[in-house]
Formats: sequence, C-alpha cells, structure tokens
Amino acid sequence: MRWHGRGALCGALMLAMLPVAAQEPLPLPQPLSLPDALALARNIASIEMAQAQRDARAAELASAESIRGVRLDAIARLRWIEPSDPTVDPEHNDSRAGIALRKRLFDFGYSDALETAAHKAGDGSQWRYLEARQQARLEVMRRFLDVLLADLRYARDNEAMAVAFVDADQARDRHDLQRLSEIELLRFEAEYQSALRKRRKSQALQRATRSRLAIAMGRPEQLAAELVRPTAPDVTAPLPDYRTLLDEVLQGNPVLRALRAEVEAARAQVAAARRRFGPVVSGELDAQALNRETNHNHPLGAALVLEVPLLTGGARDAAVAVAGAKLRESSARLAGTEQALRQEVLDLWLHLETLRTDLDGLEARSNYRELYLDRSRALYELEVNTDLGDAMVEISALDFDVARAEFDWMVTQARLAALAGRLLPEEQGE
Repeated sequence: MRWHGRGALCGALMLAMLPVAAQEPLPLPQPLSLPDALALARNIASIEMAQAQRDARAAELASAESIRGVRLDAIARLRWIEPSDPTVDPEHNDSRAGIALRKRLFDFGYSDALETAAHKAGDGSQWRYLEARQQARLEVMRRFLDVLLADLRYARDNEAMAVAFVDADQARDRHDLQRLSEIELLRFEAEYQSALRKRRKSQALQRATRSRLAIAMGRPEQLAAELVRPTAPDVTAPLPDYRTLLDEVLQGNPVLRALRAEVEAARAQVAAARRRFGPVVSGELDAQALNRETNHNHPLGAALVLEVPLLTGGARDAAVAVAGAKLRESSARLAGTEQALRQEVLDLWLHLETLRTDLDGLEARSNYRELYLDRSRALYELEVNTDLGDAMVEISALDFDVARAEFDWMVTQARLAALAGRLLPEEQGE
C-alpha cells in the first residue's frame, strides 16, 4: 500500500476549502437490493473517523519532513544605545531589520527516524481505513439480511396468527352449540392471543431492523420499504483448506498489517528518541539593514553551526522510556490480535461446516413439508378434516429457517473475506 504524506494532506486541505452545499440524499432504490445498499456504506461515522485519522497521520508526516526544510525569518529590532566610543559612530539609534535563512543539514539520524515513524504510522492508518470500510460493508450486509429475516419472521407469525384465529373462531361456534367446554374454549382463546402478541412483536421487529439498516447506510431518515432477497449461495462448493485460509488471513488481515506498521513506527520512535538530543549541524545565511554601522555588526553573513547538547535534565532518558513502553505495548497488541485471529478463523471455518450440515437437514425437511402440504391440500379439497393451516405455517417456518442458514453462510463467508483483506480489494489501491 502506497502512502503519500504531503499529497494526502494537500488533498484533504483542498477538499476542506470547497464550499459545502446542503444536498438532500437521493431516494433509495425501490426495491432495494443488497449491492445497492452496500454502495451506500461510505459517508458514515466510522469511515469518517478512519479518514480523519489518516489525515492526521499525513499531517504528522508533513511535520516530520518540515524539520529538514528551509526556514526563513524576518527580524526587526528597535534599539536605543549610548555609544561606548562616540568617535566611531555617535548615533544612538541602533535599530536594524533583516532576514535569516536556516536549514538543518545533519542531525545524526534523528530526522530520518522521525520520518520513518511517520511513514509507518501513515501506512497503519491506511490499513485501518480499509478495515473501517470492510466493517461498514459487513454491517450493512448484516442489517440488510436482518430486515429480510424480520419479514420472513412476520410472514411465519402472521400465518400462525391467522390459523389460531380460525381455530378460536371455530371453537366459539362449537361452544355456542355446547359441543366444546369452557376450558377448551379458553385454551383456544389463549393460543390466539399468544400468536397475536408474537405477530405484533414480529411487526415491531420489521420497523426496528429497517431503522438499523438505514443507520448503517448513513440514511437514518430513509427506511427501505421493499428489499430484494439475494440469490441463494452455493453451499456445495468445497471449503478452502483451513491452513491455507489461516495463512492468507495472517498475511493480509488489515488490522494485523496496521499493527505491524505501528510496531515499526514505534521502533522508529525509539530510535528518534535516542537521537533527539544529539548533535545538530545547520547552515545559516543572514542579511541586515543597519541604522548604525560598527566593526561588530555586518550586513551579510553565513555560518555553519554545530549544536551539541551537554545536559538534558533527564529529558532524553524519559523520551526513550516512553517510546520503549509504546513499542512494547504495540508488540503485545500485535501478538494478542494474531492469537485472536487464529481462533476466529477456526471458529468461522467450523461454522461453515455446521451450516452446510444444517442446510442439508433443512433440504430433507423441505421435501417432507412439500409432500405434507400437498396431502393437506388434497384432503381439504375432498372436504376431509385437515390441518392445511398448520401445513402452511410449517412451510413459512421452513422458509425462515432456510433463509436464516443461507444468510448466516453469506455473512460468514464475507467475514472470512474481510479477515483476509479481500472484501474490498479495490480499496487497497487507494
């Protein structure tokens, strides 16, 4: 990943200077598909924070590079004096104005270490920006699929409520004809009220999941009315080898790459802290306009300056200790993250195996439920006592369970791609 410190900083400043026009967001596509929803996951808080951190690292790099830059100062002094030797120049006005040019020429590696630290920190912020984009995409995907599941849950519970209503209504008729006891009637009524409460909860969940999706897309005021269900994933394809997958994650994970860059930045900061109070060689040029000329002042000058700190009051040791502690902290965070990723990859890989087994079982259950529904329809048409309503509820419940397993498979695959840094490959070139 390439890191352009000054270019990124200048670009950020130019964007900040552009006039901001208050524009209403475009309406959501209707119906909303998953690719459309993912395309909207850009201007949200987590990505803006990562962008701000990237801009801050660019500014730090520019600051580090400026240490060896050329400094030009304008100097003016208004001064009144009593001449020690009036015969040389009796003028009392010793005012002067001038310019001084100064450039650090050599500092025994301090500037190099500081720039290296800033470069590495910038690389880390780039990888963290990619991770923020991936996590935003995963969040939109989860919320999108949650809405679809909420709709399927509502369809299942609405079907069950309708069946319970019919049963309760028939129970009232039978009770009026004194063919059903009071306690049995109350049982049907209680079952209907339970199914009605469940349906209302599912209806509320539809609204809540749409709100979460809108927030994830950065459109909190725009709720999607209708969503397109994604194509069912191919769960028959062989899973990647676990060891190969783990190696890919350990090499390409954006968080690990950011932490490795931050460790290198911390190591360079230690080197910079050790050289911070070292000798510095600078070149100077100055020009002055003098009101009073003597043998001790001059209109032009050039110098090669060597500065060697002799005592720092413990500042050097303190700076090295702080930088060393940050290096140990960064190294420990890197090791801990790598260990956690190893377990996460294994858990997700095993979860895919479990989901495949679950989907195989749901397929067998689907075949049974289809035949059961056909039989119930045939008995209903023959006006034979039938449980057609229960069969319809079972079909709705099966559709919900299949969708939940398929969506879980899609999210798990996306999480594995994100762990390996493959969810948004186009971002790595930015």
